[in-house]
Amino acid sequence: MIPFLDLHRQYTGIEKEVKAGWEDVLAQTAFAGGPFVTAFENDFARYCDTKAASGVNTGTSALHLAMLSLGIGPGDEVILPANTFIATAWGISYCGATPVFADCDDFYNLDPGAVESLITTRTKAIIGVHLYGQPCRVDELRAIARKHGLHFVEDAAQAHGARYKGQRTGGLGDIAAFSFYPGKNLGAYGEGGGITSQREDLIQHINRLRNHGSEQRYHHDELGYNMRMDGLQAVVLRVKLKYLDAWNHRRKAIAARYLTEINAPGIKLPKVHPDADPVWHLFVVTVDDRDAFIAHMKDQDIQTALHYPVPCHLQKAYASLGYAPGAFPKSEYLAAHCVSLPMFAEMTDDEVAAVIRAANQFT
Repeated sequence: MIPFLDLHRQYTGIEKEVKAGWEDVLAQTAFAGGPFVTAFENDFARYCDTKAASGVNTGTSALHLAMLSLGIGPGDEVILPANTFIATAWGISYCGATPVFADCDDFYNLDPGAVESLITTRTKAIIGVHLYGQPCRVDELRAIARKHGLHFVEDAAQAHGARYKGQRTGGLGDIAAFSFYPGKNLGAYGEGGGITSQREDLIQHINRLRNHGSEQRYHHDELGYNMRMDGLQAVVLRVKLKYLDAWNHRRKAIAARYLTEINAPGIKLPKVHPDADPVWHLFVVTVDDRDAFIAHMKDQDIQTALHYPVPCHLQKAYASLGYAPGAFPKSEYLAAHCVSLPMFAEMTDDEVAAVIRAANQFT
């Protein structure tokens, strides 16, 4: 069986480094926040070419705190793509604001042409999701944001190390949120999230918010949250960060083979924007008869996955917003026809060839 993802292979290559780091955390009993988290934050900010970073407990918390740091709250609206993981919308809703969904472009990212007509006097921000590891059309979205005095936020949960016009994700907007969920290109051994920004004041605010609204122990300046990163996860992430570019390079090589060698007429391959340098967190194709394709690949002992079969605007949780099927045709087509092929840096050339061969046998 060729797995969709095999984290154990990655672990065996870094096991000694991780365990040594954990021994240091255990020896210092630096479990919640502390020096190991600070060390990772400094490394990650440097990696993203940003002035500061904050480590938190999940990517969902990262999105939530990013919204709060920008002053977004009840009565406000934030525009985001309909085709994204639901956490992008949660970050808005947790603040009491309203998510306003928009359709995607041919690159499966937020379509700038769909955004401007949605802006109202209540709009406070635009979230560009770098979906599947491909940066969205940042220049166009930033230009719209600046024209209307809005914040531009990156949801970079799937885009660790990706570049837009040569610049890494994480520093392309006012603030960026990352997920370090285990399956991500840079993943923890449990939950984890991070926020980066060129504005140190926003990160300072987030550091207070994640720590019960406190900068001095037992003195709470505002409503806060318990959203700190723990030291054990920080060590894992710091070890992995050293290998991230090499792992991303391997993902790009696998994607290049998929793009050039998969030629079955019933499989539509993803497009890459000329300004984007993706890191291929996911390699998502669309197939008219998705169930048949998944069954075919399973018969060939190849695991696939779905990201994401129900767009946000049609989720039951957001039924009160009043969206109906047909509102966002491209997002809905993607949801109904997407299939994610195996993609992880430790795939062998033989496994990649087997995936390509199986895909090309689909009729």
